[in-house]
Amino acid sequence: MIYLILFLIVIASDQLLKYWTISHLALGQVKILVPHLMSLTYLQNNGAAWNILAGRQIFFLILTPVVMVVLIYLLYRAPRKQYFYATGLTLMIAGALGNFIDRVRLGYVVDMLQLDWFNFPIFNLADTALTVGIILIFIDLIFKDEKG
Repeated sequence: MIYLILFLIVIASDQLLKYWTISHLALGQVKILVPHLMSLTYLQNNGAAWNILAGRQIFFLILTPVVMVVLIYLLYRAPRKQYFYATGLTLMIAGALGNFIDRVRLGYVVDMLQLDWFNFPIFNLADTALTVGIILIFIDLIFKDEKG
């Protein structure tokens, strides 16, 4: 149940921020949130992370559901006490679905989060969920390997 709640919070937050971005910012417009730390900049990403494979929407529309089914299966089969692993899978599923919704609805993924203190590509909450999910799975794997 906790994983479903986490999933719903991530999807809702991601989609609401994307809706706000589209509604309030022009394409390429910057809104400073915290000076020299973080801004919102509305971009349309028609590829994957950092716009890799730009213009391959059909590829992503086919691949994403397949990956999500595999992740859901892994989550279903996850041992009860592997909280990092299950949380990581949940975040990855939510992140994948958040960007998939954009691709189906808009034909591109809405990116808006910009780190002003570090030269890093603009991203969104779904990307953040995917990244944190991967990190949690690696942490789980490291601790599992240490336990033997």
